[in-house]
Amino acid sequence: RDINLTVHRGERIVICGPSGSGKSTLIRCLNRLEEHQAGDITVQGITLNNDLKNIDEIRREVGMVFQHFSLFETLTVAENIALSLPADQARDRRKLEARISEVSEHYGMALDPRRYVNTLSIGERQRVEIVRCLIQESSLLILDEPTSVLTPQEVETLFRTLRQLSQEGCSILFISHKLHEISGICDHATVLRQGKTVANSLPMASTNQDELAHLMVGAAPTVPSRQKGRPPGPALLEINNLSAQSDRGVNAFSGINFRIHSGEILGIAGVAGNGQRELADVIAGLRPSNGGTLIMNGSDITTESPHRRFKSGLAYIPEDRLGVGLAPRLSITDNAILRVYRQQRKGPFILGERALSYCNDLITRFGVKAGNLTGPIAALSGGNLQRLLVGRELDGKPSVVVASQPTRGLDVKGVKAIQELLIG
Repeated sequence: RDINLTVHRGERIVICGPSGSGKSTLIRCLNRLEEHQAGDITVQGITLNNDLKNIDEIRREVGMVFQHFSLFETLTVAENIALSLPADQARDRRKLEARISEVSEHYGMALDPRRYVNTLSIGERQRVEIVRCLIQESSLLILDEPTSVLTPQEVETLFRTLRQLSQEGCSILFISHKLHEISGICDHATVLRQGKTVANSLPMASTNQDELAHLMVGAAPTVPSRQKGRPPGPALLEINNLSAQSDRGVNAFSGINFRIHSGEILGIAGVAGNGQRELADVIAGLRPSNGGTLIMNGSDITTESPHRRFKSGLAYIPEDRLGVGLAPRLSITDNAILRVYRQQRKGPFILGERALSYCNDLITRFGVKAGNLTGPIAALSGGNLQRLLVGRELDGKPSVVVASQPTRGLDVKGVKAIQELLIG
């Protein structure tokens, strides 16, 4: 409420704040996905009204890359981009494919326009969203947590693209929790907390991370550290010469070997699209392997179903929380009980009161901010979605946790909370 924000041509502004502070709702108002109840939104002299007048003009001027991508997974890159273009631009598919290749390579985000979206990593899907906005030639580009799933190399590539765009006159509105990145890309910062502006147009040249953290959450949380010198326990998961194919039928990875002991945290790093997602899916049982073995707690689970693996003590936090981890059309309660629904039912029916009680306990313990527990989970902010997903997976005290981008979309306080849960 009472938000004031001005973005000039070529300016790069960050909007930051803790989860649930109103950042995503604010930018959704710009694209008429949420209705603003008071005040004015004006882009390039065009005023956005709730009677939907001028909405098409606004959407041509404003390019938005949401935290949860608006892509059809069963369509190609070119087909997805064509959906946002006027018919005369979308009709000539070869010309569009050539344009996609040209734009993506020019800005250092090369894409194959004929690849299906369901074969792309999360980082590659983000490129599709950005390239779609670039082809639309938007005057204002809004990015919601754009670096949450990118490697440092990909972040630098993105920042080079954004600097180039701003030099060409495109304005950038950047939503982020990552304070160490903000100063390197933005000119000014606006800080939201509990739906209000607590600081407006702070010059980044004279603002440090500690000041921003205090404005966002009232403190500058420290990152928890591992206890050193603790001897590892017995081996809980062994990967032997493992290999698997990608969705395109080519090798995603091969000859993978590692062993994880009780109490250990093993990090797997790499540029997006180099087999990390497929490896996590194979361990979780969502993708078949074509060679090698998986041993968990001394038992061969190579051909076991996901359900049997979960019963054996495996938990999976996927990188795509709304596409794999959560069901966006189901309620908050339904999503909360997905792992334990068998204990929340009588015959074929879910016991509503028991499920609600379980959900309420889960969101309380894991700090999820949620209103109507029977409402759709897609209404939650990205940070609260991630908290619910992580909490649900850790609630059963699993012996092995596969966590892919577990702190994606969380503010500094939320990152610390998830890290403490995993370390503990």
